[in-house]
Amino acid sequence: MTRLHPATGEQTDRLRRALTGLVIEVFRLNGDLLAAGDALVGDLGLTSARWQVLGAVALSPMPLPVAHIARNMGLTRQAVQRSVDEMREDGFVRLEPNPHHRRAMLVTMTERGAGAYRAASERQGRWAEALSAGLPPEGIEAAGDLLREMQRRLGGLDTPAAAVIEIEET
Repeated sequence: MTRLHPATGEQTDRLRRALTGLVIEVFRLNGDLLAAGDALVGDLGLTSARWQVLGAVALSPMPLPVAHIARNMGLTRQAVQRSVDEMREDGFVRLEPNPHHRRAMLVTMTERGAGAYRAASERQGRWAEALSAGLPPEGIEAAGDLLREMQRRLGGLDTPAAAVIEIEET
């Protein structure tokens, strides 16, 4: 197990404040992104949640069951199942038999779903251009790298939470 070497004194306080501030901003950004996504695709019969699941279906090289979509997207199986059920009722996706598992049906996109996803992607491209205008690509790339590293640490066995628990147990 990789040992985390905590900073000391003033640096520790600065890191804590910086991380707490970043987490709060990510929470705010998440809410703003969901609201913007809902506004961007609402007239297509989508929500941000539906769009996210539809994107996972569209970008997968093969049809996947709900549990795999959830795992790939970092969502709960129940949330993905709810979106799939709603989109199935509205004609965006269909469920097909899974030759590897009798009960875990495969989610595939219908023509209506593919059209909605294409339209949403075109809108998102124009939206992203407007939002990122004037921002340095290096800054956006660095922010993405930092978020991926934080996600890796949160998802790995060597998480800060595990280190804190280990320290408390000794």
